[in-house]
Amino acid sequence: MKSIFPRRIGTINMTVRPKKGLNLFVVLLLISTMLLPITASAAYFNTYTTVSTLENANGGNSAQAFAVGSTYTYTVKVANGNAKQVIYRTNMTTGATNLMTNGDTGTTYTTNLYHANDMVLSTINGELYMFIITMKAGNMSLVKLKYVGSTYYQVGDYTIKLNGTDKAMSGVKILSKDANNITFLFKTGHNFYKGTIPLTANSGTINLSTAFSINTQNALVNGSPLSNIGSYVFQGFGLYKDTIFVPMTYKNVSIVLVYRNVASASGTIQADNNLSFRITSSTYPELFEIEGVGVAHGDKLWFNTNRKKTSTDLLHDGVHYFNDFNASQFIQ
Repeated sequence: MKSIFPRRIGTINMTVRPKKGLNLFVVLLLISTMLLPITASAAYFNTYTTVSTLENANGGNSAQAFAVGSTYTYTVKVANGNAKQVIYRTNMTTGATNLMTNGDTGTTYTTNLYHANDMVLSTINGELYMFIITMKAGNMSLVKLKYVGSTYYQVGDYTIKLNGTDKAMSGVKILSKDANNITFLFKTGHNFYKGTIPLTANSGTINLSTAFSINTQNALVNGSPLSNIGSYVFQGFGLYKDTIFVPMTYKNVSIVLVYRNVASASGTIQADNNLSFRITSSTYPELFEIEGVGVAHGDKLWFNTNRKKTSTDLLHDGVHYFNDFNASQFIQ
């Protein structure tokens, strides 16, 4: 009996241990297999939610600059000919939208922002500011507004120069900020530039240095290149954790390309082929134009639009976010 029983125990031990290891391996393999398609499919986003529509006060019927704060998004709309500009503030939780007031004049519009193509928000010494790129060369290339609640005041403007020549830019975000300076990232077309001003300066010249350019021709959207990418129009851009989001539009199709590690980038950089966004709108066949983007409020990718069902449609511009996207899952 004694000589048989230990052999049974030994046999049992030899049999059980491989099963545990094998079972663990199979479980891990199944989990890995299950996760792979989820990750791949989740990297493409093509549906959205509308939080608010934007009216056309003071003739401002074209949405342009866009920025996100902690509670509100801000959208500039411009009138035909860029004669007037209005700013809308939208609560990201409730969708409540109000027209901001120009504290310098008591009106609900300004005439100093020209095309107002992009903007960025900044807190300086406890006060809130908007920096708005106007797409003008020379004076007023970049305008600084201070805002308190739903009222804004113009407190400064700057001239942007490249190699000593006045230069118009179409996009702006803040790359870095310290106790003394703000360094901006500017954009025009495929090209990005850096420029620095003293933290509290309300005027002066911003001398640009070349940062990098982006390759769009080879960018993949949902795994495939767009054959007509050269026909897409650039807008503003978003910056979040060293990653830029670049919206482009062709008729009723808007895409957002993603480029990483921009703070140290140089030369021509490539889009992230594993993360892309596209809205192809049958509801707005005349135009679905994403103007600006920003990450906020639950790490959603927010954006504003010009949307048209017909060429004369002025009723559907809005503030939205992409469904299911959470930046913390993709941007480290």
